[in-house]
Order: sequence, then structure tokens, then C-alpha cells
Amino acid sequence: MPSALPDGEPMPEDGALPASALDGATSRPLGFYLHVPYCATRCGYCDFNTYTATELRGSGGVLASRDNYADTLTDEVRLARKVLGDDPRPVRTVFVGGGTPTLLAARDLVRMLAAVRDEFGLADDAEITTEANPESVDAAYLAELREGGFNRVSFGMQSARQHVLKVLDRTHTPGRPEACVAEARAAGFEHVNLDLIYGTPGESDDDWRATLDAALGAGPDHVSAYALIVEEGTQLARRIRRGEVPMTDDDVHADRYLIADEALSGAGFAWYEVSNWATSEAGRCLHNELYWRGADWWGAGPGAHSHAGGVRWWNVKHPGAYAAALAAGRSPGAGREVLSAEDRRVERILLELRLREGCPLSLLREAGLAASRKALADGLLEARPYADGRAVLTLRGRLLADAVVRDLVD
Repeated sequence: MPSALPDGEPMPEDGALPASALDGATSRPLGFYLHVPYCATRCGYCDFNTYTATELRGSGGVLASRDNYADTLTDEVRLARKVLGDDPRPVRTVFVGGGTPTLLAARDLVRMLAAVRDEFGLADDAEITTEANPESVDAAYLAELREGGFNRVSFGMQSARQHVLKVLDRTHTPGRPEACVAEARAAGFEHVNLDLIYGTPGESDDDWRATLDAALGAGPDHVSAYALIVEEGTQLARRIRRGEVPMTDDDVHADRYLIADEALSGAGFAWYEVSNWATSEAGRCLHNELYWRGADWWGAGPGAHSHAGGVRWWNVKHPGAYAAALAAGRSPGAGREVLSAEDRRVERILLELRLREGCPLSLLREAGLAASRKALADGLLEARPYADGRAVLTLRGRLLADAVVRDLVD
């Protein structure tokens, strides 16, 4: 089941934020994340805040229905307008995620986007993305999204091998994600991403190479490749505990990452975040960069998280409780926290070090600077950026990114 929400102070019923949240807001980009919590089936490795029809039956009633979800989410977008007041910023990015957003009708996703546009306005060069399951879209669906204002789509490919998809409980067939890329291009999408997962139990190096070959052959301009993380409480974790499939291995993950970087670099992709590669700067996912650079975003939907000016808040998780709060004129917020200056410093290191541009050495304390000098000597940080005052991971450093970060935040 989905993981628990963090602890925090209660959210005011009207959703009001501390005045500090909007201090200097006009100097920061504003994005929207729109969460669609529905899935046809639950993948064995997933602990996201998603629900199948069976899981919702009898617990959410009509309020949790997919049929009226666009209306419910629109209510939160209108609440956001009230909370943010006369904030003049047009929205720079909109990202529709899930779950499986494309279980909703295309017109519903377009209506959700229209609510953001109507309440806030969109920047002239706004990036508008939706995630999509390859089996839940076709050429006509993608054309309707493109006509409705979406200009980027992210397909969950995961693997090109059927036996790997089976372990992950993915429902699409090999070859369908690649066909989706062609359909998206034909519909006029400027930017297309494929999400891949490596390190699945039973996957071989050759399986992973075949997946990369298939992904690159499809012609996306962005690829995300993530190591499989086995989360407690998931079906995959239970299968591993019962000995039905082997545990994933960190050394295998490292080998697969090197294979991915070599294949993607050879095909003209450049890494810009540890798990993300793009063919150009325009091909990067700007919405994710808002997260990594501590900008402002409003997360609408059950369990969605938001951030503005060092204030973080999150919504109730269950779709029924979420819809009920909005129907009663209340914020669906479950809690919030105001980050201290030290919290924000640490977060900047945690997030920016994962980027190609790295993080400023000026963020580091004495112990962190000492650790950075050792990381430089050990070949984990690049020498030239370091001389210019920035900590930038080498390829080896990317393999050990979590450990490097832990040392530098001291």
C-alpha cells in the first residue's frame, strides 16, 4: 500500500500559507503537479499513492469516482488561486502524473489543464507534460491531448523484455511503448520521454541492453532510467521475502547504470541529473528541474505535495477524503512544515549535487568541505568545476551519489 504521509503541523481549513511562503515569489518559477490516483492494476513494485477500482469500492463512494475527478481537481486549482491571491506569475510547467492519468478521458486531462490556464495563465513557453501507460492511449487520444495544449508526454516503458515486465506486473506488451513514441510524434508532440527501470530480479545485462536499444530506436529526446527500489509493503517485497524471486543487488545496479550511460551517451544523449538524459537542453524535463532547484509548485490531488518559499504541505491521501474536503469548502491539506534555513541548505545540497551543474561549495560547512576535498581526491568530483567553486559528480561519483551527499551535508 502507499507509504505514510510525513508528520507536520495541521493545515488551516482555508489552506492559507504563512506570509513567508510568497516572499520573493516573483523571482521563482511556478509549476503545477496534477495527481491522478487511479490505476487499472497495482504494479508489484509500486508504493505510490494510487488506487484500483477494487481498492476504492465501498470506501470512497461517488466522491472517489474517476468520472467526476476532473471537476474535483479543478476545485483545488481554484482554491490555489484564492490561497496565492494576486500572485502575478504565469505557470511555467504543468505535470500530470499518477497513477495512470490516461485512464481518464483525454478531454478530462485537457479540462484540468484548462483550469490552471484559466486561473493563473500559462507562460508562452510553458512545458505541459502527462505521464501515460502505453496500453491506455492510442493515436486519437494523443492527438486530442496535443490539440488541448500538451506538448510533452512521458511513457512508462520500463523494459523491452516480457519476462521482466511480468516480474514488475506491468501490463503492456513489448513494442507498444516504441509505437507510442511514433504516434506522439505524429500527433505533434515536441518532447517525448521513456521511463526505464533496471535491476529487476531475473533481468540480465543483455535484457537491459535490449531495452536500451529498443528505447533509443524509438526516437525519444529524453530517457529516465531508475534502479529498481524494493519498497516495504509492496507485492514485490513480499515475493522476495518468500524467496520467489532474488533480491536486487547494488553491484548489478552499478553495472547497469554504466551500461545505460554508455549507450545513451553514444546515442547523443547527455546526463543532466543522475537518472535523466536528454538530447538537448530543450529536451530536459523543466518541471523536475523546478523540484531539484527548490522553485515553487502546487501539487493538486490526493496525497500530492506542494512547496512555496520554504513552506511544504501535503494533501490527504484517500481520493474519497480528498473530494469530501473540497466539496465541503475546505482545503484537502493534511499537514505542513516551514523549513528552517538549515533545512533549506541541506535540501539544496541533496538535490543540486545530483545535477550536471552541481552545487556551490559555498553551501558546505567545514566538515562538508573536508569531505568534498576527499571526494575530489578519490575521483568522485570533477576537478575543473571544483576549482571554480562547484561540486560536480564524476561518472564514478554518480554511482556513489547517495554516499557523497551524506558526507557533504555534514
